[in-house]
Amino acid sequence: MHNANIPDPSELPSSKQLLKSTIIALIAAGAILLAIVLPAEYGIDPTGIGQLTGLKRMGEIKTTLAQEVLEAANEETSAVQPPSAAEPIENKRDETLSVTLAPSQSTEVKITMPEGTEVEFEWVATPGEVFYDLHGDSSSVNYHVYEKGTSAKEQGTLTAEFTGSHGWYWKNRSDALVTITINARGKYEQIKEMN
Repeated sequence: MHNANIPDPSELPSSKQLLKSTIIALIAAGAILLAIVLPAEYGIDPTGIGQLTGLKRMGEIKTTLAQEVLEAANEETSAVQPPSAAEPIENKRDETLSVTLAPSQSTEVKITMPEGTEVEFEWVATPGEVFYDLHGDSSSVNYHVYEKGTSAKEQGTLTAEFTGSHGWYWKNRSDALVTITINARGKYEQIKEMN
């Protein structure tokens, strides 16, 4: 079978033209990395364009939140010892705890739970939204995330995937005092503010 659409060799790009196109593509990719990706993802702004477009602030917020979550996960939890398998929790508890956060302040509330137990929870932040990170940790699990986001209230059932401390990290990113009130109902050992 004869293919009539084969281009003439003189119409194909030369090696010199291909090299030139590759160099142009690399320069463009480097410019995009410096002007957009580094400011938006890491808050690094070598060109100053990120400051003008607001991308640098976005990157700074991302890196700050990532650092805060990592620090919260690495905090010592020796004050809250997980219950041993030989110590079953007999009674269902129903407790309410309130914490007040100044602007830019954060805190963490942990519930000590055996693996497989459930706690029904509801928390409300007034007067507005806070950043939250629902996670767990133990002597063998450094950090396990259940969910995270920004909200003024959340409710649901927390099921412990392992024996240890499970709970919330909250950060007040507003300019006003925020009070968070949490109610926890279920079979658990204790609920405690870690700060």
